[in-house]
Amino acid sequence: MRIGVPREVKNNENRVGLGAAGVHELVARGHDVVVEKGAGVGSRVSDEDYRTAGATVLDSADELWALAEMIIKVKEPLPEEYGRLRRGQILFTYLHLAADQQLTGALLDSGTTAIAYETVQRPDRSLPLLAPMSAIAGRLAAQVGAYHLMAPLGGAGVLMGGVPGTTEANVLVIGGGVVGEQAAMMAHGLHANVTVMDLDVARLGQIATMHHGGILTRYSTALDLAEEIRRADVVVGSVLIPGKRAPKLVTDEMVAEMKPGSVLVDVAIDQGGCFENSRPTTHDDPTFRVHDAVYYCVANMPGSVPVTATAALNNATLPYILKIAGAGWQEALRADESLAKGLHTHAGRLTHAGTGEAHGLEVTRAESLLD
Repeated sequence: MRIGVPREVKNNENRVGLGAAGVHELVARGHDVVVEKGAGVGSRVSDEDYRTAGATVLDSADELWALAEMIIKVKEPLPEEYGRLRRGQILFTYLHLAADQQLTGALLDSGTTAIAYETVQRPDRSLPLLAPMSAIAGRLAAQVGAYHLMAPLGGAGVLMGGVPGTTEANVLVIGGGVVGEQAAMMAHGLHANVTVMDLDVARLGQIATMHHGGILTRYSTALDLAEEIRRADVVVGSVLIPGKRAPKLVTDEMVAEMKPGSVLVDVAIDQGGCFENSRPTTHDDPTFRVHDAVYYCVANMPGSVPVTATAALNNATLPYILKIAGAGWQEALRADESLAKGLHTHAGRLTHAGTGEAHGLEVTRAESLLD
């Protein structure tokens, strides 16, 4: 199979879909890999590194998309890339289609076979291709929350962990999954007072036990959530329903009662965000204000640490890339039920229920296409 690795075009997205080590593995198995010039620079992978690994480096994105049978990306195609989508080509990347009706339409119109990293799901409900980026985003959430508490950035002027004789910041993490646990762990490491809220009591018990009671946990109800938000200095939204839009848990009324200069970090923004007032922002312009609170809603947080993030992502995606390249997409998905859950579109048909529900579109069972 001929695999294409384009340069990412999203604002400050310095990750790359495949590093030199992944290229080497594919080439060793008889596949051809074409890489767009400069695709890996942000992740410190040079064009020469790719050539040494066996790839062909192309100057033109149009030529790369036209040649490749499978495109390996990090982020979803942007409007400037829609014209390159085509029938018969496999696209393997993060998609988050439930929050993006325009992209959903473009994929259906093009006939592309689109497989989303974020909905590949094992029988134990874990998300192996989302987990490494969730861990990074969670850790970053605590850092950007601490950073934007500083007064010059519009924050309350509170040091996350305080110093002896002063009070520490109160950090509320909504959602106890991978993002939430990692955010709570980092905030706790910065000596903040940390509370995690979730609907899964067993998961709350795991977090409390793992951190020896240093992180507080609380069952999430609307009333208790409003109470915790009123006392919070930083709120991290990390609620995820795989393949569906995130529920809006933090209302405008709740934010209106927060302390001046509080910070809200919406890590669920790729799926539409879990705060009522959230809207996607960029690394160039990451925040906006609502009432007296600072919102941080950057949709590609791990792109700010591309060396770490690219390595972590490639470690997770490469085994699946090798399966698809080796057997073709239909046989690979037939043989791996976890990977089959990642299929979203094929030949103009939508195959993911969450996306269909979000946009009111007819859904075709993926199994019927695999048969």
